[in-house]
Amino acid sequence: MKFGIIVFPGSNCDRDMQWVAQGILKQPTRMVWHEDSDLSDIDIVVVPGGFSYGDYLRCGAIARFSPAMKSTVEHAKAGKPVLGICNGFQILTEAGLLPGALVRNANLHFVCDRVPLTVERNNLIWTKNYKPGQTITIPVAHGEGRYHADADQLKRLEDNNQVVFRYGSHDGATANPNGSCNDIAGICNEQGNVMGMMPHPERASDAVTGSTDGLALFEGLVKTLVAA
Repeated sequence: MKFGIIVFPGSNCDRDMQWVAQGILKQPTRMVWHEDSDLSDIDIVVVPGGFSYGDYLRCGAIARFSPAMKSTVEHAKAGKPVLGICNGFQILTEAGLLPGALVRNANLHFVCDRVPLTVERNNLIWTKNYKPGQTITIPVAHGEGRYHADADQLKRLEDNNQVVFRYGSHDGATANPNGSCNDIAGICNEQGNVMGMMPHPERASDAVTGSTDGLALFEGLVKTLVAA
């Protein structure tokens, strides 16, 4: 499986993701400059975290028009995997690959912490290595990570089981760091091949960081796609 990690001016988690894909998982990986539209050799597109184009205008609003993102839309339409993390999640919503929007945190503060997440479903390529209802701990770092959608869209997300991760745990602990609607931390499209999440699984994939809860996501993804 070959990873393609899109690099924008302002990306700052691209190398973290490269280390997971290439250094830990030992998978071929290409850093895709935002002006590169050729993704023909890529199996899994990752849109990493950071501050693409300095977050000018609105987070992800400029990045969506890049040649690499236009090709990412086609990659997704072909049923191939696309993962957006933090700023990448914001870009995916701006590009129309995922519904809703990411807006300013409810407390208007940047949050940098480790938070518990509940795995809502494990029948996706992204979550095969988790158990439904499992609680994992993943870092967050964002100022505009509050997931927002209108009531009708939220109902569609819930009815279609498109919520993949929620802040907090099933034992009653709450940990919503930004005021996201329905405690949403990550969602997928209806087909399940596109996923966006605000927490950073790549920052919980190496034992030196104190947690490998995020590594299961990437290991399960590679295992599932290789076996397909």
